[in-house]
Amino acid sequence: MPPSFRLLPVALAVACAAVSAQAQTTNSSNAPARADQSSIVPYTQDGYVGISGGRSKYDLNTGPAGLGSDTSGSPLKLTTGGFFHPNMGVEFGYLNAGKAHRLGGDTKAHGFNLSLVGRAPLSEQFDVFGKVGTTYGRTRTSGVMGTGVQTGKEDGFGLSYGVGARWAFTPQWAAVVEWENHRFKFSDGDADVKLTTVGLQYRF
Repeated sequence: MPPSFRLLPVALAVACAAVSAQAQTTNSSNAPARADQSSIVPYTQDGYVGISGGRSKYDLNTGPAGLGSDTSGSPLKLTTGGFFHPNMGVEFGYLNAGKAHRLGGDTKAHGFNLSLVGRAPLSEQFDVFGKVGTTYGRTRTSGVMGTGVQTGKEDGFGLSYGVGARWAFTPQWAAVVEWENHRFKFSDGDADVKLTTVGLQYRF
């Protein structure tokens, strides 16, 4: 199992344990966003900013067996968002997917994401969410001639989607675990980059 996916069950288990504890102390599972909460994003409320990191997995050609490759990386994400409905919102973000080593060179991907977010509160402090959108990405690939990799730079838009869970351990601070898939354009074709991340959110 890739390292990025080993983190997800552990994080979800911690989140589920938090839900069980909170479910015993709250009855307001569908409380709407308060109108007095501000947001950076225009026409939204219940705004937040966040930072997260974890593991990425590049779905790339690794060439003939025996050359050796490591298509995992260490991603970093910065996000901000807000909600125009208690259960629907929008999120903007920057992501750096980290560096993959393959065929004697490196492959890097980063970009800006815009997503529509839908959330479902399970308790006063815990919710799950899904999102779908697009990522404008830029990539750079280097390698050794004769190994089957095309080197160079590419950029363009690609589909993105993901799921996650959020635990608000204080009124302003929350822990978030996410799994996402972003489609990037590489010099040797379009490919997916999967991210599994854990981070913090600050709500205004």
